[in-house]
Amino acid sequence: MTQFPTDEGKYLPVTAILVTPNIIVQAKTEKNNDSIVVIQSAFKECKNKDLNKPQLGHLKKNNIPAHKHLKETRIKVNEEQSVQEVISRFPAGLPLDISLLKKKDKIKVVGVSKGKGFTGVIKRHGFALGNMSHGGGPVHRSIGSAGGGRGTRQKVPKGKNMAGRKGGEQVSVRNLEVIEILPLKNTKNHVILVKGAVPGNKGGLVNLSKINI
Repeated sequence: MTQFPTDEGKYLPVTAILVTPNIIVQAKTEKNNDSIVVIQSAFKECKNKDLNKPQLGHLKKNNIPAHKHLKETRIKVNEEQSVQEVISRFPAGLPLDISLLKKKDKIKVVGVSKGKGFTGVIKRHGFALGNMSHGGGPVHRSIGSAGGGRGTRQKVPKGKNMAGRKGGEQVSVRNLEVIEILPLKNTKNHVILVKGAVPGNKGGLVNLSKINI
């Protein structure tokens, strides 16, 4: 994260996100639901040797050069529209660029949160520490009793909060405001400044979607 000065002299906490052009690969209906249109887009051009033959064949079938990443977006068709009408609006090869966003737009950012490894119940679920004195024992960060109480049938109940892997999950953050859009020289790429924090590590991939208010 970084800071962005406003005209009023304030500094806003913002996250810089690099936005590269996306190209629509195909548009089709979902397999088990004809009222949902699936839009598949590609981004980050690469060399042919970076992809396997099925991936290259899928892109070449739609006359799309090699791209490293594919992403699917689902659109629910309203009753006023037909499925074919929605699909016709997204032909293969149509670029999706920064023109879809403008300042003060509200967006949703979806990414994979930072992995924190194997953690205990205090860090993972917010359990309280055991007594540090008065017979608290040598284990102060223990989970305590895991089962055997009334109604558990002498077993550990399913879904009980226990130690385990934390982070590395898909997280969505809504209503983030676009503060500024900055073009990069001699490229079609842009950097957008979003107020607040977004999930994931530096250099991670995020999915941006506009929120209609």
